[in-house]
This record gives sequence, structure tokens and C-alpha cells, in this order.
Amino acid sequence: MRISVLLGAAALGLATPAMAEQPLLPVTEGVSQVRHPDWAARATIYEVNIRQYTPEGTFRAFEKHLPRLRKMGVDVLWIMPVNPIAKKERKGSLGSYYAVSDYKAVNPEYGDMADFRHLVAAAHAQGFKVILDWVANHTGWDHVWVEQHPDWYKRNAQGELEGYHYTDLSDHHEEVWADVIGLDYSKPAVREGMIDAMRYWLKEADIDGFRCDVAWTLPVAFWDQARVELEQVKPVFMLAEADTPEMQARAFDMTYDWKLYHLLIDVARGKADATDLAKLYADPPRRYPQGAYRMTFTSNHDENSWNGTDRELYGDGADAMAVLAATLPGMPLVYSGQEDGLNKRLKFFDKDPIVWGKFDRVPFYARLLALKHGHPALESGMERGNLRLIETGNPKVFAFRRVKGKDRVTVAVNLSGAPARVTLRGIGAQSLKGWGWSITPGR
Repeated sequence: MRISVLLGAAALGLATPAMAEQPLLPVTEGVSQVRHPDWAARATIYEVNIRQYTPEGTFRAFEKHLPRLRKMGVDVLWIMPVNPIAKKERKGSLGSYYAVSDYKAVNPEYGDMADFRHLVAAAHAQGFKVILDWVANHTGWDHVWVEQHPDWYKRNAQGELEGYHYTDLSDHHEEVWADVIGLDYSKPAVREGMIDAMRYWLKEADIDGFRCDVAWTLPVAFWDQARVELEQVKPVFMLAEADTPEMQARAFDMTYDWKLYHLLIDVARGKADATDLAKLYADPPRRYPQGAYRMTFTSNHDENSWNGTDRELYGDGADAMAVLAATLPGMPLVYSGQEDGLNKRLKFFDKDPIVWGKFDRVPFYARLLALKHGHPALESGMERGNLRLIETGNPKVFAFRRVKGKDRVTVAVNLSGAPARVTLRGIGAQSLKGWGWSITPGR
């Protein structure tokens, strides 16, 4: 992705505007070998928490929301794990979605396989793609493989199974997941068994791909192999819960943009400003293959349950941060309930349904998602020359232009609660209310 940097040039060590026009290349040499599905370039993604979406917590109950989501502009449904949940060492009354007891079965709380097939078929008929949350790193303690293939699991020095020791790549904290046990990917049989289970869902339910939980914990070679073998069934879209560039060389279409997510929280809390956002793109911590997709977001199931609601994380700046997530390079994610101002942390191990109201934020998200659909400049793949940051003279106003061919979209966002007035090159004077923004297509 070539970036012409105009914002905060001196602070970034770029001596003059003339120097700033020189191309920066925060991408690796070469191009991603992943062939993205044709429909993905300007797609938007929505995470579905079946358990909490409705009082019933079933596939059939969620299915009634499909027309509303399609009208809002959602293209891809990421459905959280649908497998049965282990009972041994279960947390809470219902357990973690990510403590699977059978990779080839459906959680009966949600319905049965026929109900899931019906949901996927209904989604396809309305123009959605469906990707399934997949937990390849670990299983629950009473997964069917524990009896069938006890040698497939990691063991401690005493040869015993133990809770999975976990380091969170997004913020590097360490903990033990006592309700799950790790699989041993040094064994070819584990890799073959996992790919077989993933292939099952492509064939039996006609899903369109996978969101792969804690993908960075597994060997990249496994994911490379999985992509090749799954593509023999049908073209797939693969999202990794990871942010390492090597994941996107051959295996995954998209990874998480955690750096942007955490920076947006700091911006909303007054701990960072436009200079920091500019630096993220001018001097990125990692360089990704050209064509790689990043997923941009202000919430998801982990962030909502463990870190806070939009209001807790962003205060009055929630919508402004959502604008940035939707218009900066990447594919924007909306989490269940965000379109209605979800005002609580959903419980992770117990029933805690979303209380739907008047869907007050649907028009806001619909406008953002429509922009994505309507402008090649907002395509998700990282490309040289696509992002150009604009000097505003105010560290509390971040402005940039997305460019592809003749298409342009210029965005300016006020990063504070105080009104601001700026003049943008090629646009002119802009008056922005506190936490306000302007989006100017065509310029």
C-alpha cells in the first residue's frame, strides 16, 4: 500500500511536503498468493452471536433478522461456533462457545443440522455469504476425539491432559483456559482430522469459509495445507484471528487489525491523536502482502464481553471511531447489537439476550456500508497509492483520501468533543462538530 503522507509530516520525520509525496511501501515484497473470491473486494462483515441474538437463541429465530441485515448493507455473516459445547470443566451454565465437544455436530440449543442448512440456504438466497467460526487449536475435555484419538492431544510432563495455557496476541496477557485442552499439531493425523472436519461443513452445509479462532497458535504450514484442500471442495473465504503477515501469504484472505482497534480506543480517550493515526500508516509495525485484507472493527464478541461496550470504550466518540474503521483500509465489521447501540457486555458463559430497541444506529451503519459498496477506492485489499493522508494543521482532526483509478473518497474526522474548522486540500473549508466528520465522495 503506497501512502502519500501529508499529515504531521514533521512529527513523522518527513522533512517537507515534497518529501511526503514520495511513496512509502508498508507492504512486503510481492503479492499475496491468496485468490480472494470475486465478491469480497467491497464486502462488509457482521458477526452473529446466535446464543444472545434472540430470546430463543436459535438459528430459526435469527433467520428472521436476515432481511433487516441485508437492507443495512451486510454481505458476510460470520456465525460464532455452532458445535456442541463440552460439559466437563464447563464454565458458567452454558459454557464457552469455543469449548467444542464434536466438530461434526450442531449445538442442540440452536437447533439441528437441518435448521442450520436452512439458515445458510436462506442467507444465500438473500445475497449473503456465510463463514463459520472454527476452533482448531483446542477442544473441550469431553470432545469425541479424547476417547477416539487420545494421542492427538498435548500432554504435560506427567503425560496428563491439562487446561490450555494461552497468550493473547492482541494485548499479550497470559492466562489458562481451564475448560479446553490443546491439540498436538506436530502429528500429521491431527492436521488431517481437522481438515476433514472443516471439509464436512463445506459439503454438508454449503458454507463459504471460516473464521479461525486463535489462528496464530497453529503452524502456518497447516493453514496453507488447509486452504489448498478446502479449495478443492469450493472457493472459500478465510479470516484468521491473527495479525501476522505470513498468515496472508497463502492461507488467509483477512486478518485482524488489532493495532487500529487499540489506537481508536486511545484516540477516543484523549491518549492519542491524528499524529498517532498517521504514524500507524506511515510507519506500520508490520508489513503485509499487497492485496491482503485487514478486518477493521470497534467491537466483536471478545471486546464486548471482556473489555466493554461502545460507550465504555469510546464514550461520545463511538460513531466517529466507527467512521474511521469503516473508511480506512480494510473490511469493516459490525458486531451483533452495535446497530442498535448495544449497551451491555453480553455474558460469555450464560444466556444474556440482546434487548433490541428502535435500531437507532441502523441508518448510520447503512450509510457507511453503502459507501463501501459504491466506491472502488474503498476496496479492502492493501494497494500502493490507495491511502493519502491530508494535512489539517490540527492534531485533533484526522483527514485522508482513498484513491483507486478515477474514484476518490475524502474523509475528515474530529477526534475531540470540541468543534473544529479545517481547510482540506482539494475540498476547502470544513466545519466539524465535536466528534463529527465529513465524507466527500468524488474528491
